[in-house]
Amino acid sequence: MGLRDQINDSLKEAMKSGDKRRVSTLRLVNSAIKDRDILNRTAGPDAGVNDAQIVEVLAKMVKQRQESLEIYEKAGRDELATQEREEIQIIQGYMPKQLSDEEVKSVIAAVIKDVGATSVKDMGKVMGALKAKYSGQMDFGKAGAVIKGLLGA
Repeated sequence: MGLRDQINDSLKEAMKSGDKRRVSTLRLVNSAIKDRDILNRTAGPDAGVNDAQIVEVLAKMVKQRQESLEIYEKAGRDELATQEREEIQIIQGYMPKQLSDEEVKSVIAAVIKDVGATSVKDMGKVMGALKAKYSGQMDFGKAGAVIKGLLGA
């Protein structure tokens, strides 16, 4: 079963159980996936979204909600902050397990060795390899800092 099917099945279950937060969040997820479908269709009539692209969409949605969460917390809007936390938790349920900081460091060190990176100039190669293998499993903003540290920037 693909990720899209899992999300649709969960949406149906949430509708039956009356879980309004889950229903609204999963509808937003489906909408974002359909937007990505439309973008892909410019590449060809049958160019749908695969699971890796769905994970990218989910990661983007989580990042947006984390940014909103920070803003709401600073503004003292606890009810909105709680809503963002709940949505993050729901969306992350469909993403691959996130790597710990130690796992991220060891994965990056291995990728640096694999691609033969020797300086910060090779950062693009390293990021490309990481995104190909570990999309949705790590924060690439934080990964960039780790890469720079390991390559001696």
